[in-house]
Formats: sequence, C-alpha cells, structure tokens
Amino acid sequence: MNKKVIIIGSAWPLRAGGLATFNERLAKQFIQEGFDTSIYTFSLQYPNFLFPGSTQLSKEPAPIGLKIKSCINSINPMNWFKVGNELRKLKPDFIVVRFWMPFFGPCLGTILRIVNRNKFTQITCIADNVIPHEKRMGDTVLTKYFFSSIHRFVTMSEKVNQDLKTFTHKPSVNIVHPIYDNFGDIVSKEESRKHLGLPVHEKIILFFGFIRKYKGLDLLLEAMNNSSIREANIKLLIAGEFYDNKEEYESIISKYNLANALYLRTQFIDNSEVKYYLGASDFVIQPYKHATQSGVTPLAYHFEKPMLVTNVGGLAGLVPHLKVGVVTEPNAHAIASGIIQLYELGETHFLKHLCEEKKKFSWDKLTTAIIENK
Repeated sequence: MNKKVIIIGSAWPLRAGGLATFNERLAKQFIQEGFDTSIYTFSLQYPNFLFPGSTQLSKEPAPIGLKIKSCINSINPMNWFKVGNELRKLKPDFIVVRFWMPFFGPCLGTILRIVNRNKFTQITCIADNVIPHEKRMGDTVLTKYFFSSIHRFVTMSEKVNQDLKTFTHKPSVNIVHPIYDNFGDIVSKEESRKHLGLPVHEKIILFFGFIRKYKGLDLLLEAMNNSSIREANIKLLIAGEFYDNKEEYESIISKYNLANALYLRTQFIDNSEVKYYLGASDFVIQPYKHATQSGVTPLAYHFEKPMLVTNVGGLAGLVPHLKVGVVTEPNAHAIASGIIQLYELGETHFLKHLCEEKKKFSWDKLTTAIIENK
C-alpha cells in the first residue's frame, strides 16, 4: 500500500496566490513519487475583515489529478475538533502543514494536537514566515501554540530558519524554494506583449505579486522618477492586486508624474496569465524593504528572467550578483542604479547563469527534506 500524505493549507478553490500554487505543485510531486496524496484546504480561510483583496475564490478550473477537500474553518473551534478527529482516524503517514501567519495558530495547532493522539502520523511544517511581516498583538503566543504540535520543520530561507530557533529546537532543515514550473512554458516577449496589449519594442520591467508594504513598490516608484530611468525611457509593468492602501501609491505616481511610465494591471493575476506577464518583461524587480524568501524569485527562474533584488532577508542568497541579476540596497537611488545596470549588461549576459542556477531548485529536494528530516 502506498504511503499516505496529507497537505494542509491553501488550495483551489481559494485563489491564495503562491501559497495555493505551491501546495498544489507539491501534491503533484508526491503523487509522481508514488504517495497517496490529498490536500485539506479551508472552507473559510480568512474572515472578510482580515482579507484585503476583492475575493477569496478562484475563477479558474480545478487542478487536474488532485484530491482537494475544502473543510477547514479557520474561526470555528467545533470544526477544528471535527477535522482533527477525521485526520487522527485516517492515520496518514505524513502531514505537511503550511505556516505563514500566527492567525492560523489556534486552528491548525488544535487540529494537529488531535492528530498527534494517534501516535503515528509524522507532522512537518513548511514555515514561510516565523515572525510575520505585519506584526500584531498575540503573535508570539499563537505561534508557540502552533509550533508545539509540530514534529519537524522545513524552511526555505536561512533567515526563517534562524527565526525558528528562537521559538523551538525541534529538527529543521533549510532548502531552496523550488521553481514554480506549473505556469506553463516560456512565451516569447513579442507574443506576451501582444497578448497583454503592450508595445513590443519598449523597455519594460516587472513588479509582480500582491502589493503589500514590505514589498517596497513605493521605493520602486520613487526609483522610476530617477533621471537615468527617465532618460532611458524605461516603463514599469505593475501586475498584482493591492493588499495595501492604494491611495499611498497613487499619491507617489501623481507627485512624480509617473502615469505615462507605468502599465497598471492591479488585479489578481490568474494562473493562466502569469506566463505572459513574465514573458513580457525584460527584468523582474523585487524592491523589498524586508523579506524572508519570495515566491517571485523561483517564478523568475522558471521563465529565465534576470532579477533585481534588494539585500534583505534571504533574497540576495538566491540571486548571485551580476550572474542571475543584481543585488542592491533597499532605497530608491540604489534600485534605480541597479535597473540601469541590468540594461547595460543586457538579458543575454544573465541567461547562461540563470539556466545553470535553476537546476538547484527541484521539487524532489523538498519532498526528500519532508520525508527524511529527522
């Protein structure tokens, strides 16, 4: 009989961006390796007052070949006991649970405490963040409650691994974030720009993903006002939904008269469209103010796009300077200089290094870390 793996976290029909995509891709990897795999996701993930986007549900069809059960209510304790007892009786060999914010500590921690009563299932947490980007009262207590139900941890950033050690001494292993290779094949720049209605021959850089304070879009907008950027006639494509106060960004755009230098696609980007946004760009810009790791980096690797990242968290360790992209300090002047440097070196300068470096980012390394991490 095949060993059973259950992944707990965001998945279809939720449109939770990188979290859902990651969990679904991980499930496919386990299936490929012969495990009986299913995903337990949320019937209610966030109460509306905590969700900054327009809708929590995906418009895309269900992923083919995956068993997904929407059954976890993040705010209903009666549901936690029901799900916990169901999983306890199922006795999966492995549970893999995602942790990205303390809000889910009570829900997931309670479910896993009940599972632990079967004294059989091995529970591994993939910790995206230990210390949240936006801190709230009670974070530490909720995180400790959740961590006490876990047997071992996998992190994808050395910074997160170090943060983890301030909470627990349970076994942990740090690996590189695998490449997002489930968004389709590389599409040519010309085809991508035609699909998106963008000029074929312009210089276009890309900011991709949910817009949140820590991701530094405000710094990038200030960089777009730099005289070198303006003289080079570089345009910025912003692709992603506001999870922050958009008026602050609109104020910067107005202050520096940037409207003609921007292409705004500030809505949720469906999975089927991702390849066109990456394909349309010359370079991917990640101007983060602070970070642990970023799902945009492995996405750029898959589509073989050179990157600019700021020297915060674990970002610089994933982007060898002047080989895969450039690393700058997190301020507008340095970011502007880095963008100019990308164009001076040119896309072809980075391509060989990108193709070589991306070989390190395989999904089987993650499954091995989950199964063999003692």
